[in-house]
Amino acid sequence: MDATMIEDDLPELFGNIDIYLFDQLLKGRFHSGMRLLDAGCGSGRNLVYFLRNGYDVYGVDQSPAAIAEVRRLASVLAPQLAPNNFRVEKVEQLSFTVRFDAVVSSAVLHFARDEAHWQAMVSEMWRLLAPGGMFFARLASSIGIEERITLLEGRRYHLPDGSDRFLVDEEMLRSVTAELGGEFSEPIKTTVVENLRSMTTWVVKKKL
Repeated sequence: MDATMIEDDLPELFGNIDIYLFDQLLKGRFHSGMRLLDAGCGSGRNLVYFLRNGYDVYGVDQSPAAIAEVRRLASVLAPQLAPNNFRVEKVEQLSFTVRFDAVVSSAVLHFARDEAHWQAMVSEMWRLLAPGGMFFARLASSIGIEERITLLEGRRYHLPDGSDRFLVDEEMLRSVTAELGGEFSEPIKTTVVENLRSMTTWVVKKKL
């Protein structure tokens, strides 16, 4: 196949998937047939591959417009899925009664109002994760930019990029992982973007 054709097909095959979530695909941590929840799915940027490839996909977002778009996307790529798999809900108040083999939280947790809100979101996602399941989170942290951020209150900081975010650090992630009864699937990895913000990947497995 021509290389240009392959490049042109990539957005159709994978959408605008988070590159660090794509890395988990390459490492074989997902497989067709898994029941997957995207908690804070937006309009489905991370779901195109999973919808195309036989996953039992679910998603929540607080935006009705975003969920309408995800339902439209699913109706085209995975028409066998029920529209009610995609719901307008808060991450800390999930209504699903099934358990998930994987829960994805991409660029959501750093919008927490305070530590209690952050803990509530994590606890709710963890509650719905099946034993042996994988939790993938991509979230803002203070790692690597500690001297460049300004404390507002609790764990909320003003960042050099002008935003205000709830920031975690390595100690917190390790402590929470232990409290949940999880184990790291890989080391904590952090990308510092021009000293303006810091994004950390947190991937853990729920012990059997």
